[in-house]
Amino acid sequence: MPLLPGAEPYSAPGGPTGVLLCHGFTGSPQSMRPWAEHLAQAGLTVELPLLPGHGTTWQEMNLTTSDQWFAEVERALVDLHGRCDEVFVMGMSMGGCLALRLAQVHPDKVAGAVLVNPSLALENPLLLVAPLIKGLVPSTAGLADDIKRPGAHEVGYDRVPTAAAATLPRLWRAVRRGMPALRAPVLAYRSPEDHVIGPQSLRILTSKAVNTTVAVRSLGDSYHVATLDNDAAAIFEGSLGFVREHSRSGEGRQR
Repeated sequence: MPLLPGAEPYSAPGGPTGVLLCHGFTGSPQSMRPWAEHLAQAGLTVELPLLPGHGTTWQEMNLTTSDQWFAEVERALVDLHGRCDEVFVMGMSMGGCLALRLAQVHPDKVAGAVLVNPSLALENPLLLVAPLIKGLVPSTAGLADDIKRPGAHEVGYDRVPTAAAATLPRLWRAVRRGMPALRAPVLAYRSPEDHVIGPQSLRILTSKAVNTTVAVRSLGDSYHVATLDNDAAAIFEGSLGFVREHSRSGEGRQR
């Protein structure tokens, strides 16, 4: 199946500190590519995989599940950890949820997590009905392109595949149950004006991540896809500063 333009995975060799970035539900690496390139230019080793079923057609995505999406980022984490002294995980929306799950399941492999408008709970009414209608309605209206900056565009599906969406609650439940196991420090960015993810997800993170530190920064000039929006530079620089602050190898502090 041919990929949508810009949906290709991204990889960049660098120093002993690695970063794994996870894109969002129905999106693609394109929404994270500027962020990945910024970190690579700072000398970090960067991996930005394409999740199964993404970057092609929503019909193909309907054949995949949240277990497969997590398995892909888990594979990338193990590979990156084998090549680096330490790894930080970063993600947007559902990608933030995947990043948190990696930190919970692999505390020995994750040095820290940076999240942008993470999705941890059922907040969108379109997703609420997905488990009920997946056998009758193959797709619903899309979620992509929630961006404030004029002219910016997210490469993603214009439809939500309902069978795939129906597997999201399993991932959310696992992450919520695993919050006490989270030990890596977290930096979370939140857009107050987000038309995809509401405030509940961040409240879950800050209230249930009781065994680590969670720093929250507001994105006052961006919507949901903040990595392509007006506050993108603040996210890129802030995440690099986070790596430098928490790096055990000292690589981040040297650059």
